Amino acid sequence: MQIENNNEIFEEDKELFEHFKFVADKGQALLRVDKFLLDRLENTSRNKIQTAAKAGSIIANGAVIKSNYKVKPLDVIQMVLPEPPKILKLIPEDIPIEVVYEDEDLVIVNKEAGLVVHPGYGNYRGTLVNALIHHFGQLPETSELDNRPGLVHRIDKNTSGLLVIAKKEIAMTHLAKQFFDRTINRRYYALVWGDVKNDEGTIKSNLGRALKNRKVMDTFDFEGEIGKKAITHYKVVKRLGYVSLVECKLETGRTHQIRIHMKSIGHPLFNDPEYGGDRILKGQSTTNYKRFVENAFALIPGQALHARSIGFIHPTTKKEINFEINIPEGFEKIIDKFEKIPT
Repeated sequence: MQIENNNEIFEEDKELFEHFKFVADKGQALLRVDKFLLDRLENTSRNKIQTAAKAGSIIANGAVIKSNYKVKPLDVIQMVLPEPPKILKLIPEDIPIEVVYEDEDLVIVNKEAGLVVHPGYGNYRGTLVNALIHHFGQLPETSELDNRPGLVHRIDKNTSGLLVIAKKEIAMTHLAKQFFDRTINRRYYALVWGDVKNDEGTIKSNLGRALKNRKVMDTFDFEGEIGKKAITHYKVVKRLGYVSLVECKLETGRTHQIRIHMKSIGHPLFNDPEYGGDRILKGQSTTNYKRFVENAFALIPGQALHARSIGFIHPTTKKEINFEINIPEGFEKIIDKFEKIPT
């Protein structure tokens, strides 16, 4: 094999190693490959991607492409280089974690808001996984979740609450199957902007990467081909005037599902920076109210979302077990503040 591009040639005896691989969504709009990769690769620049393209290191569907190549739906985009990718070494770290339950098969932890769940490029240390391997030693991994030992699901960095961790391979297999079959019972508390009209409801849509900003999610037609089906059931727990506390039950578990679904019905999560909740959307146009909201924002690191409960069939006993954890102190203080403010 010989790949030639811009006077640089990789000969047969110079092995190429895949560093990154992305498959474009069915609904992918035509987009330059350098922009496509820039949205997906952390800690890089458009200039670096264009340099890689000039070196013949970017491939679409098996063929070398230039940086102005337009990515189409279902394109397979790879970045290949003559050296193998660096293996991300997991380093045990003595980071305090709150263990809610533990047995021989699994652990339930209460993740604090602001803690990243697993390492990634540009984020190698200080994650929940670093803490887990310190406290529990070797944990099982799957090929789909590289560098994420024990994890069968995850929650966002600034979301607090319950996570289940598998300690054995058989437990991981059983739990992963329950997540796939959508039999895991997960309920979240979310503080959202506005007075939610209906006491309860169900939001159905497809969710996928936003076509203009691939770092966030967007909703698409539930019967369409873009994105993956997502279903959220919600009910109002407490009406607080300018905000509402809602309980969300997930039927599916898509990236940012609750955050984008609540935004889609006009109620972004309080202090959600990605989906417009980190500014005043309801309330008074006074200096005191502005200061009140800013002080409330400062109590939590991001969106007011808490994974409050989780229930599933234990992989060994085959009995249903359920766990519930109170919302964290900062979240609770925000609710108390809004309960006391006149509307």
